[in-house]
Amino acid sequence: MEWTVYMLRCGDGSLYTGCTNDLPRRLAAHQRGRGAKYTRSRPPVELVYREAVPDKSAALRREAAIKRLDRRGKLALIEAGEGLWGGPS
Repeated sequence: MEWTVYMLRCGDGSLYTGCTNDLPRRLAAHQRGRGAKYTRSRPPVELVYREAVPDKSAALRREAAIKRLDRRGKLALIEAGEGLWGGPS
């Protein structure tokens, strides 16, 4: 089962990083205010980055690595990842 590590830009401009095995369902939950406590208090959310990983273990490691980046590093990752999936940044 493929997993996805993703970043959201919240309504206050902050960035949230998470992982899931069902990105459309998880994104819908965030947008309905049923996602993480962090995003519930900062609507609306916008998907700005996603990265496919092979399994849950890899997803958790990658999520932790992204969370250790400072804001500049996360923004650079978002910009560099733009071509990976063709979405808006």
